[in-house]
Amino acid sequence: MFYVKTLEHEIILQPVHFGPKLKATIVRLLKEEVEGLALSNYGYVVNVIEVPEDQIKSGIIEYDSGDVVFTVKYTALLLRPFINEVLDAVVSQCNPLGFFAFCGPLRIFVSKHSMPEDMFNGFDGEKDAWISDDNEVVISSGCGVRLRIKGRTVEQGNITAIGTIKDNYLGLIDDGEQVDS
Repeated sequence: MFYVKTLEHEIILQPVHFGPKLKATIVRLLKEEVEGLALSNYGYVVNVIEVPEDQIKSGIIEYDSGDVVFTVKYTALLLRPFINEVLDAVVSQCNPLGFFAFCGPLRIFVSKHSMPEDMFNGFDGEKDAWISDDNEVVISSGCGVRLRIKGRTVEQGNITAIGTIKDNYLGLIDDGEQVDS
């Protein structure tokens, strides 16, 4: 799910940024460009952990624009969901086709066909919730669920996944209500 990896990225700087704080500017622009980005082979960049100064290589001038291209190696914390991985998520929206849940930046859809049989026809439009036949389980916005990832896609810098709660030990784990102490 989460792992640390050394990656490489190119930063293009205009000459106006050259000065005594050049390396700090490169690090700031690197974080702005890559944090929150989904890389197809590695996953979602959660945070840039470290940019060693010796890993910022000398820039190459682009002769047509005058900009300089710096190649930077950095260490990043990545989120990559794996197929059949079990994780906890918070439900954000319910609809007649299933529900959407988030695990950090990862958006997961669970279809009604990927729910237990006693919930297949259990969508309540008034409550915007999935309710089991015996009314024991109510999955609504804000509650926590444990699910298994069945598939994932990376498109336009975003990672989405398809999940299921149709296995043992999966399903509702938190009804989302605050407990007063």
